[in-house]
Amino acid sequence: MPSPASEPQVVASLHADPAQRRRLWKAAIKWPMYSVAVMPVLLAAGWRAGQALPVRVDQLVLFLLAAVLLLAWENLANDVFDADTGVDTQGKPHSVVNLTGRRDRVALLANGALLLGLLLMALVALRSSAAVIALVLACCGIGYAYQGPPLRLGYRGLGEPLCWVAFGPLATAAALLALAPVGEGGVPWQAALELGSGPALATTLVLFCSHFHQVEEDAAHGKRSPVVRLGTGRAAALIPWFVALTLAFEWAPVLVGQWPLTALLGAIGLPPAQALIRLLRQHHREPDRIVGSKFLALRFQALNGLGLALGLALGRWLG
Repeated sequence: MPSPASEPQVVASLHADPAQRRRLWKAAIKWPMYSVAVMPVLLAAGWRAGQALPVRVDQLVLFLLAAVLLLAWENLANDVFDADTGVDTQGKPHSVVNLTGRRDRVALLANGALLLGLLLMALVALRSSAAVIALVLACCGIGYAYQGPPLRLGYRGLGEPLCWVAFGPLATAAALLALAPVGEGGVPWQAALELGSGPALATTLVLFCSHFHQVEEDAAHGKRSPVVRLGTGRAAALIPWFVALTLAFEWAPVLVGQWPLTALLGAIGLPPAQALIRLLRQHHREPDRIVGSKFLALRFQALNGLGLALGLALGRWLG
């Protein structure tokens, strides 16, 4: 049953008209968000293809499925934990807990996604390296520490650096190992840092932008996100730096000759990034107008990452 703190929002979500409920469920599923889950392994595949190294397609498919399931766990568990703290009471009618009114069933579904995702990752590790499951477990531990009791590090403003670590060097190293032949070598930390740093910063930007429209609700429930701490004006001023540093991490290997010029294809993500910068610079104080800012950040993340992966792969033939 829903917790008392979330009950008003649960009632509103349950009694919405059918068209509105369809919109709420679409928002709850968050299918565009899964680009952040699949990007590390797509980047790893593009990098290996560009280096004329073999890419194990069966491992790629298994890793993709497992990553989607693990992000589904993260999203569902976040709804469950936020229902416990009451932070979703006012501003999130599309929370799965609010839509179903059943915290217990959502928690069960989240744990099922976690178990299945880890089983698939264990299979990937069995067919490549035991380090894969160790790295993925570290990512899951970070995901829990971000949202789960007793740590709830996201409530202390630490979600963004944790996000970068999980989706950057850890997930990228796991993906590189998963796609490599058995016994190719140890954990490729240098390649993972070079390949994952920029795209992970774009992923972190998605999380950062998700706070702008709910500053008052977060502050009222003790969630000290970076946007709550900085204020929307100063936080909006950081968006160009996120974009610039993402591209700097990705273009530096091109400038020193380690990556081909085609890796600059990551710049196809710039149009939504520019739209995001303008939106938050002009309307950061208007929650209703910036509620979709995280989806502009997500478009930047997806296009940037796909462009980089494709550019790395094409460099072998066009370089």
